[in-house]
Amino acid sequence: METLRNEEQRRVLMGFFKTGRGEYGEGDEFLGLKVPRTREVVKEARDLPLKEVPTLLKSRWHEVRLCGLLILVSQFEQQATKRMEHNVTAIKKRDTILTLYLDYAECANNWDLVDLSAPKILGHWLLLPTLLGDGSDDYKRQVVDRLALSDNLWRQRMSIVCTWKTSQQGDASWCLRYAEMHLHHPHDLMHKAVGWMLREMGKRVSMDLLRSFLRQHVHEMPRTTLRYAIEKMSDAERREWMQ
Repeated sequence: METLRNEEQRRVLMGFFKTGRGEYGEGDEFLGLKVPRTREVVKEARDLPLKEVPTLLKSRWHEVRLCGLLILVSQFEQQATKRMEHNVTAIKKRDTILTLYLDYAECANNWDLVDLSAPKILGHWLLLPTLLGDGSDDYKRQVVDRLALSDNLWRQRMSIVCTWKTSQQGDASWCLRYAEMHLHHPHDLMHKAVGWMLREMGKRVSMDLLRSFLRQHVHEMPRTTLRYAIEKMSDAERREWMQ
C-alpha cells in the first residue's frame, strides 16, 4: 500500500478528514489512496490470517487501518451466509472476528473507518447466533452498551452506526435504544450519526416509529440530528418538524 502513495490525494484527504490541530482527526496520516483502491488490496489479502490483522489495525496509515478492518468485514461475511448462520465452526470464527474488532476498536479512529466496518461486523453479529456470553440479546446489549458508555468517540459511534444493519433487517429496537442514549452527545459527528440512523430506521422499518420518537424528543434533540432524521419526509412535513 505504501508503494501506491499519492501525494496530491493525500493532501486532499487530510483536509477532508479534519486532521488539523484541535480537529477530530488530529494527527491522522494518509497515503492518499481512495477507497476503491484500498478495496482492491483487500480483495488480494482477504484470506490473511487473523493473527496478522492487528499489524494493519495498528498502522500509522489511515488506509492501512481501513484495509485491516475491511479484511475483517470480508472474513466475517464469508462466515455469515444463510448456509453458515448456524454452523458451529462459523459461529466460533464470527465470534473471534467480533472480539478482535472490539479489542482494536480505537484503531477505527475516524468516521469512515467506523461506518465501513461497524454495521457489517458488530451490527450483523447482533442478528446471528453467538457462543459468547449466554448468547442472548441481553448479553449483546451489554456488549454494545459498553461501547456506548465508553469515553471514546469512535466506540460511541460504533454503538449507533452498527444499528444500520439491524434496521435493514426490520429490527428498530437497537436504533431507538442507542439514539436515545446518545441524544445529548456533545459532538457534531454523533449528532449526524444519530440522525442518519433514525432516518434509516424510518425508511427500513417504520416511518410511524420515527415520528413517534421525534414527537417524544424533538424539543431536546440537536437541530443537526433532526435535519438528518427527517430527510426522507416530504418538504411540508420537514418544515413542520423544523418549526
